[in-house]
Amino acid sequence: MLTKRIIPCLDVTLDEAGGTVVKGIEFVDLRKAGDPVELAKRYNEQGADELVFLDITASHEGRSTMIDVIERTADEVFIPLTVGGGINSIEDIRQILRAGADKVSINTAAVKNPGLIRESSEIFGAQCIVTAIDCKRNLDVGNNPDKTILELEDGTAAWYEVVIYGGRQPTGIDAVQWAKKVEELGSGEILLTSMDRDGTYDGFDIPITSKLSEELEIPIIASGGVGNPEHIYEGFTKGKADAALAASIFHFGEYTVNDVKEHLRKKDIPVRL
Repeated sequence: MLTKRIIPCLDVTLDEAGGTVVKGIEFVDLRKAGDPVELAKRYNEQGADELVFLDITASHEGRSTMIDVIERTADEVFIPLTVGGGINSIEDIRQILRAGADKVSINTAAVKNPGLIRESSEIFGAQCIVTAIDCKRNLDVGNNPDKTILELEDGTAAWYEVVIYGGRQPTGIDAVQWAKKVEELGSGEILLTSMDRDGTYDGFDIPITSKLSEELEIPIIASGGVGNPEHIYEGFTKGKADAALAASIFHFGEYTVNDVKEHLRKKDIPVRL
C-alpha cells in the first residue's frame, strides 16, 4: 500500500485583513479560524504531507485568486501547496504556480470549460492539475435513469450531483461520470468534497468516495466531514482514498496532524511520520 497523505485545508475568504481562514457547515455559516500564513506554518511544522489553499469565494465574487496571500503562504511552507478558487484560464494557472504553488485546483471553470483541464495538463503537466469536484446527494432517482445510482449507508438510492460556485449552483451533472471525464481529459488528481458532509464531523461520504476510488486510476483526495482520526482511517479503508483532507479538527486544535498519523500508524496505515 502506498503511503497515505494527510492534507490540512485552508478555506480562505477575502476580508479587511487581506485573507482569513474560515470553516462552515455544508458550505455556509462560516466562522473565522485564523490567519492563513500562520496556520500554514503550523501544519508544516506538524508534519502535514501537503496543504490545500482554497479561495472559496473567488468564483462566486467573480474575482481572481489572492496572489499576495499565496506568495506569503508559499514562503512559509516546504511541502507541496495546492491552490484553488477563481482559476479560469491558463494565465491564472501560470500566475499561481509562479506565486509558489505546486499544483492548482480547478472546479467551477472546469465544469464550464472542460477543455481547460486538457490544455492545462498539456502545458504544465498532469501532476500540477487537480480537479475539485463538489457534489451533493440527489434522491430523485426515478427521473434520472442516466445517472450513476449508488446505495447510501441506510440503503437509500441516490446519485451525486456536481455543484459549482461554492455549492451555490447545481449542474445536473453526475459526479461519477464527470470524474471519469476529468481523468480522460488529463487531470492528475481529484479533490472530492461531499457537500452533505462538509463541516458536519460525521465522517467522509463513503459511498461516493469508494466508488470514485474503485473506478478511477488517478488519486482521490477525500474531503468533507472529518470529526476525528477514525474518520480518516475509514476514508482510507472503506473509502479507499489516496489522501485525506481535513480542516475543522486541525484549525480549532482538536487534533494535530501528528495525532492523526499516530492513530493511523497504530492501525497499520502507511504514513510519513
